[in-house]
Order: sequence, then structure tokens, then C-alpha cells
Amino acid sequence: MRDMTPVNADRREIEMTDTIDQAESAEVLDRLVIRFAGDSGDGMQLTGDRFTSVSASFGNDLSTFPDFPAEIRAPAGTVNGVSSFQVQISDHDITTPGDEPTVLIAMNPAALKADLQRLEQGGTLIVNTDAFDERNLEKAEYASNPLDDGTVTGYRVLRVPMTSLTKDACEPHGVKPRDAERSKNFFALGLVSFMYSRPTEPTLEWISEKFAKNEQVVAANTAAFKAGFNFGETTEMVGQRYEVKPATLPSGEYTSITGNTALSWGLIAAGQLADLPVTLGSYPITPASDILHELSKHKNFGVRTVQAEDEIAAVGVALGASFAGHLGVTTTSGPGVALKSETISLAVSIELPMIIIDIQRGGPSTGLPTKTEASDLNLAIYGRHGEAPLPVVAAKSPADCFDAAIEAARIALKYRTPVILLSDGYIANGSEPWKLPDISTYEKITVPFATETNGTDSEGRDVFHPYLRDPETLARPWAIPGTPGLMHRVGGLEKQDVTGNVNYTPENHALMGDLRADKVAGVARDYEPTQIMGDEDADVCIVGWGSTWAAIDSAVQRCRRNDQKVAWVHIRNVFPLPNDLGDILRRYERVIVPELNRGQLCNMLRANYLVDAQPLSKVAGLPFSAREIQHIVTEGGQS
Repeated sequence: MRDMTPVNADRREIEMTDTIDQAESAEVLDRLVIRFAGDSGDGMQLTGDRFTSVSASFGNDLSTFPDFPAEIRAPAGTVNGVSSFQVQISDHDITTPGDEPTVLIAMNPAALKADLQRLEQGGTLIVNTDAFDERNLEKAEYASNPLDDGTVTGYRVLRVPMTSLTKDACEPHGVKPRDAERSKNFFALGLVSFMYSRPTEPTLEWISEKFAKNEQVVAANTAAFKAGFNFGETTEMVGQRYEVKPATLPSGEYTSITGNTALSWGLIAAGQLADLPVTLGSYPITPASDILHELSKHKNFGVRTVQAEDEIAAVGVALGASFAGHLGVTTTSGPGVALKSETISLAVSIELPMIIIDIQRGGPSTGLPTKTEASDLNLAIYGRHGEAPLPVVAAKSPADCFDAAIEAARIALKYRTPVILLSDGYIANGSEPWKLPDISTYEKITVPFATETNGTDSEGRDVFHPYLRDPETLARPWAIPGTPGLMHRVGGLEKQDVTGNVNYTPENHALMGDLRADKVAGVARDYEPTQIMGDEDADVCIVGWGSTWAAIDSAVQRCRRNDQKVAWVHIRNVFPLPNDLGDILRRYERVIVPELNRGQLCNMLRANYLVDAQPLSKVAGLPFSAREIQHIVTEGGQS
């Protein structure tokens, strides 16, 4: 097996003995939550990403929340067009991008209107005063200037004419004012880099490399960044400078990774562990498209990618690849899963390994394409015609996507079944530090292709029986087309047990349905015992799945620091559920299930285990805050 580290990974070495010089006279903070907000053309995602990358190289622990407009071309200057990026950096272990920012950079009135209510009371508000003209105020539907009418009372406000200062800085380089204005995000980045003691060299080097094909753009962005940094250094407005020290992390090689990238690398690793080529059939859809982009870079690992003409063709490519002996994968979001359902049912019927990746987003229909939600659980478990069970795995964080992808592949290959892997927009676009694993420590995934006949026909001739199952897993043999003597039939019509001939009899249909269900139920035998985190002797148990992990983790820590006992169970394998889960949940007086839907897992727990599980639902296009979960535990509030 080859080295699994993809080329050009943005990596860093963390050693326990590393020391980083403090900025002179900087006040030390244990954490910082900063939110960059502006028009979708203001480069806020780029700015936030650069602040994050520099903080990662500095050694901070971090978690990010990119928040995109739901419309591709929302009118400039309107609240619907606001693009934001929130990041929490800390000197200790964290899992969330923070409940609310301590610092908000608002590049225009619309950004202020969209995000001011998120800023903590007394927090720092940095505004680009040049954008607060009559036209932009009208677009944001402000009747008066919020900087002057008391709207921002209670915050520490830094009024900075970023646009004009950026133009002044770029003028000596021959940059036209209109072009210079596009660099104001680098002015903002330079300013906060000074305020929070971020090193400047990595950003300046990145600007030179990123825009190397256009010297004027390099000059403009460099000048704007330096101007912002120098503004912070020379003006008395900024006041105290701050620093967040590096976090203490286990020694090793790290990268800041997004969920979609980690998931892509996990698929590559699974292919290497199984010694199989990976074939992705995909149709671009937000927020899953980055997986197609990433996997297309790694042909050296035997990865094949096909951008199909639609969702149905994409899943057909994946299933065809599985039939041919590849690890077939298709990526999509909720609307695409609906379109793929018939072919997924076919994969259940012919019992071939395939991975369907659903990066969930706000629905129904087109819904909120760029906003997060986890409301496809029912779709994943039940969303096919007929009795068509399949395993469902849910990643919990950006870094966890790597292992979740390997887990999904292991189940699919061992049990010859399609598997749905759930992520969501929050995980997919968010990032965190990830210690690169030693892939040699991962167990190989054994794939025993059928190479010989396994039975005889009525006339005593050697034949291949495609549904002669493994007695332990109930998986049928996997025979690559063209293998001599192993000709067999696949298709959507019900097959006879063992022989695979078409069979319509009621008895055989019932038997095959039972076998498929028993096979999927048997996957649970492979699970590790369910882990109870927190206090096993608590009265309250929180049950989570998917991206609620981050907020639940933070909420549980807060409750326990306040001497309130709470237990927590987080489920990766959401179907079939763990065999020991029912006995665990019956121990607790209260079972609380936070979900980014209207109680889909909660209903399953109530139905399967007859426990009085209490839903905590949120369907707002936003992830949970830790405070929301802490409140229902502490106060006993209802969702």
C-alpha cells in the first residue's frame, strides 16, 4: 500500500517542546471568536480562511463555520447577499466555532444587520465606515445610520474607513481605485492580524504564490494587508493588543482539514486498504461538489472520477463500477438522494457494495442550498420503494469524516451492500486541526472475489450460484464479470435464493426479504460497545448523531464544570442501531435528543426502545450552539 498523504497538503509539525514568542505587551486570551462578514463579493471566505490557516500554523486549536448566502447572485449590499466566516481559536481543546463572536468585522450595513445580533454584549465591532452611505443603508433597509442612532450601543466600536485607506495604499502601485477596492478584505485581515498577534509572513508569502500570475494584484493585496497592519500599529483607536497562545496538542504532523477533504482522503484510504480502484460517479450539487473536485486530483491512487450529466446517471456509474469490481461511490445532497433512490434500490436487490454520500442541506426541495441541516435521516433509512434496508453511517466532525468513510467502505465491502454516509454542510465546509494518521496501523479490508464455481445444476454440471451466502455475514459472492465459468444474472426482478434465477413465488420473496434484512441487522455485531461519555450515574442522557457532536461536547463540559451530572452517547452507526443502545437508554430518567431536524432519531428511539426520549429540534439552517443544549439540560426547557 502506498503512502496515503495526498501531495501538497498544508501541513505543520507540532512538538510538545515548541515555543512561540509572545507579541510585546500583548494581553493573553485563552480563546477568540471572530466573525468576518460582508457582501458575497467582499472575499470574506478567503479572509477567514487565511486567518484560520495562519492560526493553525501558529499552533492554536480551532473550529470554523463558513456561512454562505443561499442565493448564487443575491443583490449586492442586501442582507440575503451577506457572506460570513466565523472561527474560534484557542489555547485548549475546542470543538465548536463558538456560540457568539467576541469580534465582528462588518464590511457594509447589510453585514451589520445580518450579524450584529450574534456579537456578544461588549464585544468588539469593526466597521468599514466608507460603506455606510445612503445607498448601502437603503439596500440594507436601515431607516437611519446604525452607527449613529444607538444601534451599536453596548459594543466596543472601531470605525475604520477601510475602502479609502486601501485605495490610498494601492495608489502608488498604479492600481485603479475600482480594482484597489477589491483588496479591502486584506486591509481587514492585516488589521486583525495586528490586533490578535498573528504572524504576517505566511500571509504575505501566500499572496505572492496565490496571485503570482498578476503582479498588480499581488502588489494591491500586499499593500492593503500591510496598510491594515500598520493602521492597527499606529492608531490609538485599536488600544490593547491580544494574543492566543498555541494549544497543547499531541506530537505529530497536522493539517487544517475540512470535512469534504477528509471524506475524500478517507475514500482514497479505503481503496488502498481494500486494494481496489475507487470510481466516483457524481453530479455537482452544493455542498457536496468539493468531493468531486478533490478526488479528481488523485488519479495516482487509482481514483477514477466521472462528472455525469445528472444524478441518475451518476449513481448508475457508481453501481456499474461496483459490478465491475471497483469501490463504487456517488456523492450528492438530499435532492440527489431522492433522484438516485431507484438505482439504490437496485443495488439493495443485487447486493453489491456501493457508497452513497449525502452532504445534507436545508430542505425540502431546493430549500437552503448553502445552509446546514440534518433532516435526511428518514430519507437515508427509509427512502426507497419496497423493503430495502441498508446501513447508514454518520460522520460527527470534519476530521471524523476520514474514519467514517473507511467505516462505510468496510461495511459495504464485507456485507455486499450499499451504504449511505451522512455528513452535512456544517461539517463539509468547516475545518479543524487533524493529526495525520499512520495508515499502516489501519486494518486491511479483505475483498475475496469469487474465482471458482460453487455448486451444480440439476444435471450435475458445475455452476456459479450468485446468492449462495456466507453463513456468518449473509453476504453473497462477488464475481467480476468475465471471470471464466462465473456467468450470472443480476437485475431488479426478485431472485431465487442461491441460484439467482428470477422467482416470483411468495415464499421466495419473503425469504429473500428476510435475508436482506438479517444481513443488514448483522452489521451491528461488528460495532464496538457503545461508549457513555460524561457521568454514567447521571439522571440525564444526551443522545446525539452527526454534527451535533461539537455543540453537545461543549455543552456537556459546561454542565460538568457547573457540577451538574450528565451522560452522553453519540451514535456513528445510525442504522442498524447498536445492539446495546436500548439497555443503556433505559437507565436514565431523561433522554434528550438534539437534532437539526424535527426529531427523526428521537422518534426511532421511542419506537424501538419505548423510552420517553425528548426531542430538541432546530431547523433554521444553523448548527446548535452549546448554550441551547446546556439550557435544556440545566433548565429542563422544551425545544
